[in-house]
Amino acid sequence: MQFTYSVESGSNILNIQDDIYKYLIKARRHKIGDKIYFRNLKDDFIHLYELVSIDRRSAIFNLISSEEKVLLNNTSLHLGWCVVDPKTVEKYIASLNEMGVEKITFIYSEFSQKNFTINIEKLEKILINSSSQCGRSNIIKIELCDSIEEFLEENDDVYFLDFSHTNIDDKKDSIKTLVIGCEGGFSDNERKIFDKKNIVGFNSSLILRSETAIISASSKILL
Repeated sequence: MQFTYSVESGSNILNIQDDIYKYLIKARRHKIGDKIYFRNLKDDFIHLYELVSIDRRSAIFNLISSEEKVLLNNTSLHLGWCVVDPKTVEKYIASLNEMGVEKITFIYSEFSQKNFTINIEKLEKILINSSSQCGRSNIIKIELCDSIEEFLEENDDVYFLDFSHTNIDDKKDSIKTLVIGCEGGFSDNERKIFDKKNIVGFNSSLILRSETAIISASSKILL
């Protein structure tokens, strides 16, 4: 772990309980005198604390120092991910966070199953753990959108990942916002509103699952 998350990070005295207590004291077996880094993931500061007291259900840390330290990907990428099974999102979103994706907007496209519900709170917990592991100083921002039409109204210069003679490698330096379809891809109606010059694809005739496509595309653009 590069740091431990606590919303109270930055205060002079940090009182940890519940899951953080179980992780640091029971699992990691930290002792009095140990020094541990914390972030609140709301600002750019990382805080160094010393463990000064342990009881049966809580532990007290004193602040030693605070440092503004930004650890982010140099390239910005906003993904529009047409809604798929939430279990799929939960499995792969940590990898997208580690690659440095800035924002994901989950779009209810025509082929998305409308009964799928994106649990933002659960995803944020996964992302917090991911950032703690990789050192990232924030987490992916998450939003919801009712349709591709609405997404296009709210965002400029949108690219779409679809079957195309234009390889994503040739446009990767220009792509700041990219939409990936759900299982079944995009409908004919949706394709009619795409900016044709902003459609990119892979050098493959195989049909990729949504999660394979989004991981592959993000890695080409960010890594």
